[in-house]
Amino acid sequence: MLQQFNIGPLVIHTYAICILVGIVAAVIITQRRLSNRGAESGIVIDIILWAVPIGIIGARFYHVFTHVGDYFYPGSNFWNIFAIWDGGNALYGSLLGGALGAFIGCRFAGIRFWSFADALAPAMLVAQALGRLGNWFNHELFGLPTTLPWGLQIESTNAKFPAGLPDGTLFHPLFLYEIIWNLIGVALVLLIARRFRLQWGRVFGVYLIWYGLGRSWLEAIRIDPTSDGFLGIPANVWASFVAIILGILLIVVQGRRHPGLEPSVYVEGRGPRVAKPKKTDGFVEAEESAEPVTAEEPAVKL
Repeated sequence: MLQQFNIGPLVIHTYAICILVGIVAAVIITQRRLSNRGAESGIVIDIILWAVPIGIIGARFYHVFTHVGDYFYPGSNFWNIFAIWDGGNALYGSLLGGALGAFIGCRFAGIRFWSFADALAPAMLVAQALGRLGNWFNHELFGLPTTLPWGLQIESTNAKFPAGLPDGTLFHPLFLYEIIWNLIGVALVLLIARRFRLQWGRVFGVYLIWYGLGRSWLEAIRIDPTSDGFLGIPANVWASFVAIILGILLIVVQGRRHPGLEPSVYVEGRGPRVAKPKKTDGFVEAEESAEPVTAEEPAVKL
């Protein structure tokens, strides 16, 4: 499988392409969901300009500090900590960093953070499903040995191949299971959101619960090099438990604090830029205005 290819002097990694395609898909879906609620076109770009870079930083440092032995040892090269091109990004780290970046971006754009999070929830699952294709190209994220016909074959020369197993051993393709889990989650999150008219971050809470449940199971049967742990439990499993708890708390707390619907995806006093006429040499031209425009969202659009 093609892990990388060259375009002139540039080395293009297939895994990176999968992640970029996922980001683009998430932007399109999130923008459409926000636009359905009255947000102006392109507002998501203003937010992800903060969320994506900080999310990448978070993903890298989460990986480094959950794989301490790979980066901190006698004679180690300190600069390998920043060598993101050599692989090593953690989704939970990207969630933490991305959330911080999205919060900053939403403040500048005048968008409610929880409105953005709810619009992003199903888009995140789509992006994660597309990004997981990169694990197939990299021959990683596999689980226990299996004899099932869809088992993944890993070359015994691969550094991730478990010691003591014979050549030709098949493994559970955990990346494929996560892709399926995420795509089912898209339908489930949208269905629950519409059925219960969830807003104020509760859609994102459903996402956290669903993803945390699936990821905790997958990490429990994962045998390729995984994260450091505590009490014999990998760090990513602990992180999944935290995601589930946060999702439950988000649904319960926000449901009590905000029993009604959001008045707008914009914070109070902000709104989309609209055109209003102005006179120039006897002609009427349109000029942009940043005056707030609020509209009550139809109950069926979430």
